[in-house]
Amino acid sequence: MSLPRLRNDQLSGLMLLALALFVGWQNRAYPLGSVQEPGAGYTPLLIAVFLGVIGLLIALKGASSEPLSEMQWPEAKRAAMILVACAVATYALEHLGYRITVMSLLVFFLGVMEHKKPLAVASVAIGFSLLSFYFIGTLLRVPLPRGPLGW
Repeated sequence: MSLPRLRNDQLSGLMLLALALFVGWQNRAYPLGSVQEPGAGYTPLLIAVFLGVIGLLIALKGASSEPLSEMQWPEAKRAAMILVACAVATYALEHLGYRITVMSLLVFFLGVMEHKKPLAVASVAIGFSLLSFYFIGTLLRVPLPRGPLGW
């Protein structure tokens, strides 16, 4: 008797389940508290349980999806570029500051990858970085990196 080939949705479901188990395992360091007074680990545990259940359901119901070995990856290069850009932005965030990093990332995504018009790219990049900094950093008082120029 041969084992059936792993299918696309089955792999996705198992990866979600693995992520849920990892989050649940890492969450053990935080106190759960109670329903009346939840601790720091309460919400991450709920999210991990939800992800685990959904991942398990996807894996069990994924038998009708296409086999993983037959799956095409036409956007693999694009996905790799996005992943690298996000990694660079994560590193640059502390060194350049929030606003400059977000502007640069949006210019790369919209201008380089999507080939949008320069005026639209500049408007979105500048507007989003400044407005999001105002809402998150000023109104919500979440400390965001400011970079070497204080900006």
